[in-house]
Amino acid sequence: MILAQAVLNRRNQPQRTSIQVIFDDNRLLQLLAGEQNANLKIIERHLDVQVHLRGNQLTVAGARADVEVGERLLNELADLIRDGYPLYESDILFAIQILSDNINRRLKDIFLDQVFIASNKRAISPKSIKQKEYIEAIRSYDIAFGVGPAGTGKTYLAMAMAVAAMSKDVVRRIVLVRPAVEAGEKLGFLPGDLAEKVNPYLRPLYDALHDMMDFERTSNLIQRGVIEVAPLAFMRGRTLNDS
Repeated sequence: MILAQAVLNRRNQPQRTSIQVIFDDNRLLQLLAGEQNANLKIIERHLDVQVHLRGNQLTVAGARADVEVGERLLNELADLIRDGYPLYESDILFAIQILSDNINRRLKDIFLDQVFIASNKRAISPKSIKQKEYIEAIRSYDIAFGVGPAGTGKTYLAMAMAVAAMSKDVVRRIVLVRPAVEAGEKLGFLPGDLAEKVNPYLRPLYDALHDMMDFERTSNLIQRGVIEVAPLAFMRGRTLNDS
């Protein structure tokens, strides 16, 4: 009985294999592996594979399905690096998720779709299929809805699209609006004047703005009315031409 169970367990185990990925450019391989092979360790941890670096060759070993994703991942990340994309840890995690869902996806179509270049020269681009679809919806339609949990980039990407449109003279000003109270609350019952009442609720909009443009320029544009941040309750009857 024990022997039969052991044979059955071996049959149920996923088939293991290994594959070699060879790189002609040692500098590219260094950027791909990361400092002290940090990027390779991320891949090992999240794909459940072993990645060994020897010379200009990477060997990926593990279950066949995971190895196939690992091979595709390494080649796709290498293509991004060749195009000058700065690879961060978060990019690798997003890439693993994308290719695990669909191994035929091209990361360049997502990661190189730059929405805006922030003041610190950092490119803002979608990091998932849903974010890519969200950006395409904003580009294609006058009104686009983004629904999802906190931290999925809804406000940030919408802000990036707005700032990009203004920088290209597609619009002359930006009007940023969001509800200024939680469910069941009334502005009149909150402490302070109007600015103090609504500021905590509009803070995420300001945070996104300051992350994309330097503080002085942002403040100047707000003072001139080029960028307006307002609570939804005070938008009735407003005309928003060229915004």
